Amino acid sequence: MQDMLEMREVYCNCLIEEAKTNDKIVVVEADLMNCIKTGPFKKAYPDRFFNVGIAEANMVGVSAGLATCGKIPFCSSFGTFATRRCYDQVFISVAYSKQNVKILGTDPGICAEINGGTHMPFEDMGIMRGIPNMLCVEPTDATMLKSLMPQIIAYDGATYIRLQRKKAETVYQDGEKFDLLKAKTVIPGKDATIIASGIMVSKAVEASKIFKGMGMSVGVLNVFTWKPIDEEAIVKACKTTGAIVVAENHNFRNGLYSAVAEVVVNNCPVPMESVGVQDEFGEVGKMPYLAQKFHLTVDDIVQKTLKAIKRKK
Repeated sequence: MQDMLEMREVYCNCLIEEAKTNDKIVVVEADLMNCIKTGPFKKAYPDRFFNVGIAEANMVGVSAGLATCGKIPFCSSFGTFATRRCYDQVFISVAYSKQNVKILGTDPGICAEINGGTHMPFEDMGIMRGIPNMLCVEPTDATMLKSLMPQIIAYDGATYIRLQRKKAETVYQDGEKFDLLKAKTVIPGKDATIIASGIMVSKAVEASKIFKGMGMSVGVLNVFTWKPIDEEAIVKACKTTGAIVVAENHNFRNGLYSAVAEVVVNNCPVPMESVGVQDEFGEVGKMPYLAQKFHLTVDDIVQKTLKAIKRKK
């Protein structure tokens, strides 16, 4: 089942709602108002909306300037352009300068679909988590996004939000709450834990159901904040189940697999397997095809989990 609203609509609605009581919130766009659907914010607060044109580096620079004046800027573009294209501006003008700028990157991984390899960010979270003190978060569905947005606004520091633009698969029910800095257990398990993020969470849940039918107990841990990562939850999963599979819509190199491995190897080494893009470029296609192409399917999760469990013995 999919959410009623697209994630980009929820994002804009949250900004409008929060802006009613927080006049520091401003939106900076790189001429993608239609793609990211921030037009309603412009209509509601025209004096707090800035379109700098197709110039992402300038967008980040303007946002950093607004932050020095006490504003809380939210700037956005496709994930490739919000990270790769303006990395130096993000690093120096925002992070190094300790500016409170929120950067939104949309169409993560295979969600870019027919925009193809040039617009398909398999590396964006890896790029951003390499910046000191950068908060990196990937909301799962509309319910989570609505819960996290006030916390992201309250968080004083550079932030990267990796967001699926369109309707997400519903994982959580309305009213469920989340802690921005804590992972969320979706399903407890005993035989293995699938650590997942973004569009891979619903697939991990499906894989867990398959294992239940096989008489096995496989847990799902949603690590939606990649940095700072919830080390306590990961170590607990290692000790409880003894096998970890990381499922991500991202290159496994310097992605969530790498972030989890950093915790595991230092605290509680157990067998680990990766379901993620294996050091490849993206290409044109619809999501079902791309999921098969890059081995991001439910069956891929099942097979890698079986492998991890076998390695325990």
